[in-house]
Amino acid sequence: MTDSAQGQKSETAAAFAPGSAQFERMLDRLGEVAVRTGLNVAPGQQVIITAPLDAVPLVRRVTEHAYKAGASLVTTFYSDAETTLARYRYAQDDTFDTAADWMAKGMTEGFRAGAARMAITGSDPALLAGQDPERISRASRAASRANKPAMEIITNFDVNWNIVATATPAWAKLVFPDLPEEQAVARLWQAIFESSRLTGADPVADWAEHNATLHRRAAFLNNARYDALHFTGPGTDLTVGLADGHEWAGGSEKAGNGIICNPNIPTEEVFTTPHRLKVEGYVASTKPLSHQGSLIDGIRVRFEGGKIVEMQAAKGEDVLARVLDTDEGSRRLGEVALVPHSSPISKSGILFQNTLFDENAASHIALGQAYTKCMIDTEGQDEAALAARGANSSMIHIDWMIGSGEIDVDGLDAQGGRVPLMRKGEWVISA
Repeated sequence: MTDSAQGQKSETAAAFAPGSAQFERMLDRLGEVAVRTGLNVAPGQQVIITAPLDAVPLVRRVTEHAYKAGASLVTTFYSDAETTLARYRYAQDDTFDTAADWMAKGMTEGFRAGAARMAITGSDPALLAGQDPERISRASRAASRANKPAMEIITNFDVNWNIVATATPAWAKLVFPDLPEEQAVARLWQAIFESSRLTGADPVADWAEHNATLHRRAAFLNNARYDALHFTGPGTDLTVGLADGHEWAGGSEKAGNGIICNPNIPTEEVFTTPHRLKVEGYVASTKPLSHQGSLIDGIRVRFEGGKIVEMQAAKGEDVLARVLDTDEGSRRLGEVALVPHSSPISKSGILFQNTLFDENAASHIALGQAYTKCMIDTEGQDEAALAARGANSSMIHIDWMIGSGEIDVDGLDAQGGRVPLMRKGEWVISA
C-alpha cells in the first residue's frame, strides 16, 4: 500500500475512533445486529455473555438491545488479561491441571435451561507469548475437559448462540504494529464494522440478503450429495471424505430450540462435517494460525486414513505438535468449509490473528470436534453411533486456512464423477 493510500485509510479510520459520533452509531448497530440477527433473542429468554473487560461498551449495547428484544435476564462473565497472566507468573505448577468446574457446570445448566450464548471475542492473541507452553497446554486441556458438556450443547446447536468482536488495544497493536495505539484501535474498529456488514443503510436487511446467498450455496451442495471434496494447489492435494448423512450449512440456521440465529458475525463460509476416517493426502496452510499466544505458520501435514501422520511448520512447530497430541481426535478433522477468495475479509488484506475473522478469509479445515448439527437424523444417536457415521470427537476445535486464489476445489461423487466447485478460490457454481 502506498503512503498516500495508507494515509487515506488512517483518515477514514479516524472517523471510527471511540468517542466519535460515527463510532457510537456503529457500536449501537453492532449491538443491535448481534441481538436481532446474531442471537435473535426470544421474549423471556435469558442471555449469558462472556467478554474481555475492554468489551464493556459493547456489552452494554448488547445488553440494552437484548432487554428491548424481551430478554428476561442478561448475565455477563468478564475475563481480565492481567489476572490471567498472574496465574502463569505466580501459581504453583501442580495447579495447571485445574479448571473452574463449578463455573463450567453452571454454564451447562444455563444452556440446558434454554439460555442463549453470546461470546464477545477480542482478547490479546499474544497474551500468553513467553509463558511456559507446557503450562498453557495443561491449562487448556483442563479447561476443555471442564467445558466439554457446555460446548457439546453449542456444537450440537441445541440453543441459539452468537460470536461478535470488540476492538481492544492489545489486539489492535498486534494487527497494526506500525500505527500508534489510538489509530490502531480505530483502524481495527473500522475493519470489524465493515467485515460485520454494518456500514450500509440497513444492516439487518443486508444480513438477510447475505444469508440468502449462503443458503443457496448450501442448498446446492446438499442437493448434489458429494461423497468427498478434492483440494488442489501449491503444496496441496487433499481429498476430504464427507460424513455419512452430512449436511451443509451457512449463515443463519435454526437451533434445536427453534430459534433462527447467526452463530458467527461476520461469516462468509458454508461448512459441513468431514468423515473422520476418510481424509487422504497432503495440505499446506495459506495463512498463519494464531493459537494461545503463538503464531503457527507454514503448516504442512499429510493425512492417511483420516489421521495426520506427518506434520511440520516453518514457525511454531512445537506448539502444533502439542495441539495434535491433545487427544486421539485432535489429529482428525471436525469441519471443512468453503469460502471465496474474494470475501470482504480476504480483500481487506488484514491478518486479524483471530479465528472469527481469519477463517472467513479463506476455505479452511478444523482439527478436532465435529459439528454434529451438520448431520441429518442424529436424534437419539450416541457418540459411538455418530463416530460410526464419521463424526469426530475431541476436546479441541481449531480452524486453519487452506484456501487462496490458487486453490481449486472439486466435488467427487460416489461413482467417481468430478464437478468443479471453485477455481482459483472463486465459486464456479451459479448458486
